[in-house]
Amino acid sequence: MNRLGLRKPEIYGRRTLAEIQDEMDRKAGELGCTLLHFQSNSEGSLIDWLQEHQDETDAIICNPAGLTNYGLSLRDALAEAEKDLAITHLSNVHAREQWRRHDVFAEVANIYLAGLGWRVYLFAIEALHKQYSERNA
Repeated sequence: MNRLGLRKPEIYGRRTLAEIQDEMDRKAGELGCTLLHFQSNSEGSLIDWLQEHQDETDAIICNPAGLTNYGLSLRDALAEAEKDLAITHLSNVHAREQWRRHDVFAEVANIYLAGLGWRVYLFAIEALHKQYSERNA
């Protein structure tokens, strides 16, 4: 994720992670939400950050990226958080190599979005906001 805009732009697009996060913050602001962002290439760091912040959040958006097929520790930490969860993928993982099609995170997600490029995050924010608003109306 930290190499977005540089790594395989034909698959993942040309926007950087910072640019995507700016778009996410704009969308969240329109909806009256606040986002916390975190990116790491280390599964342990992701889990530590999640556990430190999970009690102050209403929902989680996670792109498991390279952990998609085997990140069971992160998957279990997301399930344990018991928050609405949107799993996102920039590319359509189900239209790529066979080994990419098994996503260990799919079964713990309330929302699963793939193949929409960087906009996947905006749709995730909107969907989570709608779920939260309907539940708390």
